[in-house]
Amino acid sequence: MSASVVHRHFLLLAVALVALAMTLLLPTGAEDTILGHKCGMPAAGNASSDAYRSNLNALAAILVAGARANGSAVGAVGAPPDAAYGVALCRGDFTSDACARGLGDALHSAVNDSESAFGCGRQVRDVTLFYDRYQLRLSGVDFLSGDEPRWAGNNTNFVAPADAAQRFDGLVKELVTTIAAIAAERPDRYATGRSRFEEQRLTLYGLVQCTVDMSPERCRACLDGLISAFPATFRPSGQHGGRILVPRCTVRYETDDTFFNTANLSVDLHKPKPSKSWLWATIAVVSVLVLAASFLLHRWRKIRRKRELARLELRRLSLAVKSVINLWRMEEGNSGFSLYDFSQMKGATNGFSIENKLGQGGFGAVYKGLLPDGLEIAVKRLGPRSLQGLLEFKNEIQLIAKLQHRSLVRLLGCCIEGEHEKILVYEYMPNKSLDLIIFDSKKGVSLDWPKRLNIINGISQGLLYLHVHSRLCVVHRDLKATNILLDSEMNPKISDFGMARIFSSSVAESNTTRIVGTHGYIAPEYASDGVCSVKSDVFSFGVLLLEIISGTMTTGSYRYDGKLYKLIAYAWLLWKAGQWQELVDRCLIGNQEYHFTMERYVHVALLCVQESADDRPAMDEVVKMLSSGEGAVLPEPKRPAYFNVRPVGTEMSASCDMSISITLSR
Repeated sequence: MSASVVHRHFLLLAVALVALAMTLLLPTGAEDTILGHKCGMPAAGNASSDAYRSNLNALAAILVAGARANGSAVGAVGAPPDAAYGVALCRGDFTSDACARGLGDALHSAVNDSESAFGCGRQVRDVTLFYDRYQLRLSGVDFLSGDEPRWAGNNTNFVAPADAAQRFDGLVKELVTTIAAIAAERPDRYATGRSRFEEQRLTLYGLVQCTVDMSPERCRACLDGLISAFPATFRPSGQHGGRILVPRCTVRYETDDTFFNTANLSVDLHKPKPSKSWLWATIAVVSVLVLAASFLLHRWRKIRRKRELARLELRRLSLAVKSVINLWRMEEGNSGFSLYDFSQMKGATNGFSIENKLGQGGFGAVYKGLLPDGLEIAVKRLGPRSLQGLLEFKNEIQLIAKLQHRSLVRLLGCCIEGEHEKILVYEYMPNKSLDLIIFDSKKGVSLDWPKRLNIINGISQGLLYLHVHSRLCVVHRDLKATNILLDSEMNPKISDFGMARIFSSSVAESNTTRIVGTHGYIAPEYASDGVCSVKSDVFSFGVLLLEIISGTMTTGSYRYDGKLYKLIAYAWLLWKAGQWQELVDRCLIGNQEYHFTMERYVHVALLCVQESADDRPAMDEVVKMLSSGEGAVLPEPKRPAYFNVRPVGTEMSASCDMSISITLSR
């Protein structure tokens, strides 16, 4: 048999070998598992099996060494008819010692155990083995100089309409053709790439490789021969990609990136254009940050400016207070108003100890004190840096020091130490404030009707003095149970004139931009429109009168006919139904001799809390009504203010303390 005939014979054998090996399923387990093999024809002529095997062993060593150094190797050992030819190729990301070890094991099986491992028999001199990460061919025929056989193998499961399938085929071909051109020019003859198929939301990964001994032209020719078989070679069969293998070059693609190391891709096709959303997001974030910074800067400047103005106002008011005190002392002479030293106040209150603390007001704490001469005093220490507290301090000195009445608490003096210490000194009231007694079910028993009458009449006389008989027409603006103090004989004294306002004799009312007072006691026209007048105090007095009669708080909720009402609305409903006795404190029930007086006082209270200020009587009329006999006829009270219905289920305990002082800017 001539050499050319033998050559063609073995070439056909190689084609048949590849045809069987290429239809391979992709591995899911160990990567070194053999994917396929092919046995060639037995040895021809008088070839020596032992000589050929010796040449194979020598060739195996050459291939392993070459693969360790370059990732692939070709070689030939011996002379015909016992010559051995071979080629080995490791995947481009599986090189060096790892490649050499894998190839060594594979070559050992092919050279020494071919019969047991592959069933080829010891006379066969052409074996091709394909593994996932490397491949090799050993032959007794020189196949190294001839053209590579054309073959396409494996398959794809891309199922889509014909036009989409064509686009996918085109995408595959574009990817492998691009990386084939790159691989042919690289020294390691290896390239990888990625491409996107956005319509089907797929990302395609590709790999091509040749043995390093091939020239760029021959490598490109080998790869082009494999790529030319696209796409007719593949048929859907449940796989996710395809590969085409011959001993000296390979092409592979997948829809996932698990079959090779993607750390250094040679090319990235159809990469989505960067979305401009990041740009808009950046602009939005920067804009927000700039706006936030501007806002914070503006707030900081505003707060700083406000603090500066507050400091200036504090200094101005401090000077004004000192001027007021000096003028007052010059005008009044030795009328009992004193200027105390801070050390005196500190000593009298035991260093403002917690044991001496009587309560906490809106702008400072109140302490019990004892002067060296044995006089008990109440010391009101304003909070430091309190502009509103300083205004109250000035108000108290200007007003209460000049107001002298048995139903007004007496201001004994004051103390100013530096810019921050402002102290008012009052006569001490041993029974503290009215709210602590009338709203307590146990203590309230101690206040029988005659004592309550004395308290009501004392408060009314004090308001009458403020509105009519004092040198100044004064509206208290914060009349409530907590501001009614009781002396040792339970006589009432109106206290806390920090929010009081002076009216000239020719002005009946005024508008204010600052609403002060306590929830439940503020007249409706004052709360909504800022209209302040003596009728504002009349409204507060009417509320206080209902609280004293009922022993309950105005801020509580009271059930009538299945609905919940505030105290003044509840009292009016009972009055209209002729059931006013149900309003009276239980501890007062049974005093029939006071029946007429109680009814008269409930009637007057409802007249004081009418919604319209014009309908309310003035304090001089109120005093006359309270002291009138059985023959006097009083007008029927109209619907009171705040006649609002509270939803069922929101009832609040009548003992809940809702006495909260408020200061609102309008």
